Amino acid sequence: MTTDTMLFSNAPEISADDYCVFGVATCFIREEGETKEVKVIEPLPSSSLESVLGGAPTSYQMVAAKPVKEVFDGQNLIKPDDFPQDADFGTDFTERIIAAVRTYKSHEHLQSSFPLGTLRDDLNHSTKRKRVLNAERIVRTEEKAKQHSHPHKAI
Repeated sequence: MTTDTMLFSNAPEISADDYCVFGVATCFIREEGETKEVKVIEPLPSSSLESVLGGAPTSYQMVAAKPVKEVFDGQNLIKPDDFPQDADFGTDFTERIIAAVRTYKSHEHLQSSFPLGTLRDDLNHSTKRKRVLNAERIVRTEEKAKQHSHPHKAI
């Protein structure tokens, strides 16, 4: 008798055969004043899948429904053969797998409308709104919203 090994110690309810959707996104990194394009593999939560399949503009070039074990074996990340070889795994990848799988467990209807093994690359891919991965937000004093001096005072 064999027992399944636990993939995630902090998420025992997630198994190797669980459904997840993974995508390849076009993102950008700023280095020394220049912007460089990169391809990033990311797990998509159910809400993202619904909007991507609904035709919303997206940074995703492709999305594929796969069991978790095809991308993560409990110790190593595995790049699927049908994904571009120049794509890299995104940050916090395993934590994001857990979060994404949980969304599909609560929205099981997506598993039948986008079954395991399905791959789509006919998305509304757009880089008009660039996803910059290492962007820093600097808030200046003059950009802060001014508030009324007596917001809670009754008139």
